[in-house]
Amino acid sequence: QVQLVESGGGLVQAGDSLRLSCAASERTFSNYHVGWFRQAPGKERAFVAGISRGGGNTYYADSAKGRFTISRDNAKNTVYLQMNSLKPEDTAVYYCAARNYGATVSYANAYDYWGQGTQVTVSS
Repeated sequence: QVQLVESGGGLVQAGDSLRLSCAASERTFSNYHVGWFRQAPGKERAFVAGISRGGGNTYYADSAKGRFTISRDNAKNTVYLQMNSLKPEDTAVYYCAARNYGATVSYANAYDYWGQGTQVTVSS
């Protein structure tokens, strides 16, 4: 069972950048599709970005397109989410999630493994 640990969150100002990391406990992390999700207070968990096992395919929510970039380094068992031009509405707890079957998808209940989340707060 893979364990995921997110890091890189923090308090930033609008327009700043952050890079989140999702480190996995398994060396076979390359077998997993990975998604980043976020949950703001009072809102449902929402898909942000996803990446296929080999990293060749990436997917983004409309809110992330053009500002966020998902990538992975399978040699380091880590997936990244580079977030640029942050806005106050990006404030949320960010989670990474993994699944080792099927395809990279955008719905949360398709993912079996989740990290504990990292808080991102963007001030105006």
